[in-house]
Amino acid sequence: MPKEIGLRYGLNPHQRPARAFTSGELPFVVRNGAPGMINLLDALNAWQLVRELRQATGQPAAASFKHVSPAGSAVAADLASAYERARGADRVSSFGDVAAFSDTVDERTANVLRREVSDGCIAPGYDPKAFEILSKKKDGGYLVLEIDPSYEPGPIETRDVFGVTLEQRRNDHVIDASLLRNVVTAETSLPEHARRDLIAGLITLKYTQSNSVAFALDGTVIGIGAGQQSRIHCTRLAAQKAELWWLRQHPRVLDLPLRADLSRPERDNAVDGFLRDDLTPPELAAWRTAFDREPARLSADERRDWLESIAPLSYVSDAFLPFRDNVDRARAAGAKYVAQPGGSARDADVVAACDEHGMVMAFTGLRLFHH
Repeated sequence: MPKEIGLRYGLNPHQRPARAFTSGELPFVVRNGAPGMINLLDALNAWQLVRELRQATGQPAAASFKHVSPAGSAVAADLASAYERARGADRVSSFGDVAAFSDTVDERTANVLRREVSDGCIAPGYDPKAFEILSKKKDGGYLVLEIDPSYEPGPIETRDVFGVTLEQRRNDHVIDASLLRNVVTAETSLPEHARRDLIAGLITLKYTQSNSVAFALDGTVIGIGAGQQSRIHCTRLAAQKAELWWLRQHPRVLDLPLRADLSRPERDNAVDGFLRDDLTPPELAAWRTAFDREPARLSADERRDWLESIAPLSYVSDAFLPFRDNVDRARAAGAKYVAQPGGSARDADVVAACDEHGMVMAFTGLRLFHH
């Protein structure tokens, strides 16, 4: 593997020259396409996420990464299903993603990825047929990165900001079920599926721009609130995404009279518009053109009844919950199980809120800020 590769540009097209290099060999090769800096930031963070999900759960893992945070992540019985779940967590945000895979990409997974609008992918390997499929994507310009699965970076990492070099120990803390031992609520039962979902959520937050919270269900992280200055804003954003994920599965949404000639992104945007109540008149006029006939919107009662039918969710936070409003909003979205570091001056208030709602909460003692 080479020690250095040139990049198309840095974070923006005017930031040239740009390169990726190490003192030894790079841990990846470019099999197809030409990366920019954001591509590599997404790919290298996403690879770490899916690698850790694989190690923690024993299942194939995939992530859909966008602007240095995941739009969704998932584990499943096979790699293609894992990516379908990860991509499906937030299909609008996943537009133009970098896809990451914990295992060798097979033909079925490549065919799933081929139909999506995606900028690139990273995996430890590709079956010959899978590589042939992906190398033809985007008129032959699709970015395909192959990473050495045995590569382990050194314990210290550095970053230059405004001519100043910052250095720290890499965040190599292993996230596993041991973090969930300190259950602090009156309700203490954490079923195995909840443990898996809490672990999946915590690993995802380890590679999500802070502040961040997430909701998970059935091995899929379905709602991520990233990069907000206020934690309640993170929770509101993540809850809204989790609720939209469930509303997209409403029978009437699945049966929308969408025009047959719409592209996949156009279909995603049309469904998103159907579930929103804040479209401006010009947006509403454009939205109506996506349908063979304009569908009747879901009523408030239909939305409420469907949202109340969701299975209990797991809710995780990368730092302590400073106020009970986070718990109240998470519960309204369907959360039953919570994992957070603890350590707030108002921990007792947050625990009391969980007890009022019959929720189970573990203090992990581990903060997961990522910047």
